Amino acid sequence: MRDGKPAPDAPPADTPETTGHDTAPPPPLLLDGFVPYRLSVLANVISRSVAAIYEERFGLTIPEWRVMAVLGLEDGGPEPVSANSVAARTAMDKVQVSRAIARMVQAGLVSRDTDSADRRRSALALTDKGLAVYRQIVPAARRYEQELLAALSPEDQAALDRLLSTLHAAAVARARAQGVE
Repeated sequence: MRDGKPAPDAPPADTPETTGHDTAPPPPLLLDGFVPYRLSVLANVISRSVAAIYEERFGLTIPEWRVMAVLGLEDGGPEPVSANSVAARTAMDKVQVSRAIARMVQAGLVSRDTDSADRRRSALALTDKGLAVYRQIVPAARRYEQELLAALSPEDQAALDRLLSTLHAAAVARARAQGVE
C-alpha cells in the first residue's frame, strides 16, 4: 500500500461485494426453534424409548431392530430384500446396515442367500427364530406408538401424518437435487 492506495497488483480487500458474504456475523442458530434439530432430537428420544422394548429382552440394537422391521414387513413378499433396499427404506448408512445384518445372521435371526435373479446380491429373510422375535416385539412397539399418539387428538394425529409425509417428500427431493442419497 502506498499513500493509502493499494498496490496495483494487490488483491482487492475483502468486502461484501468481493466475497459475496455480508461481513456481519450471522445471528446464532437457535436450536430449539430449528426444525431439523427438533426432529432429530425427537427421533432420538423416541428411538431410545422404543429400543428399551427390545434391547434388554432380545439384545437387539436400534439398527438391528430396523433391519428386522423391514424384513418382517417384506416377509414372503414377491421381491427378495437386499441390504441396499434395507438401507434405502430406513435411510441408514449402508455400513451400519451391513454390520447389523452380519450380527443378525450370526445370531440366527436372519438368513442370507444369493438372490436367484441377481447373483451379485444377497437375499435376506427372517429365520423362524427372527420371525418369532419380530412377532413378540411388534405388539409392544404398537402399544408404545398408541401411548405416544394419545397426547394428540385424532385431528392432530391426521395432521401430523400429513405433515410428516410432506416434510419427508420435500427432504427427499432436496437430497436428490443435492446428489445426496
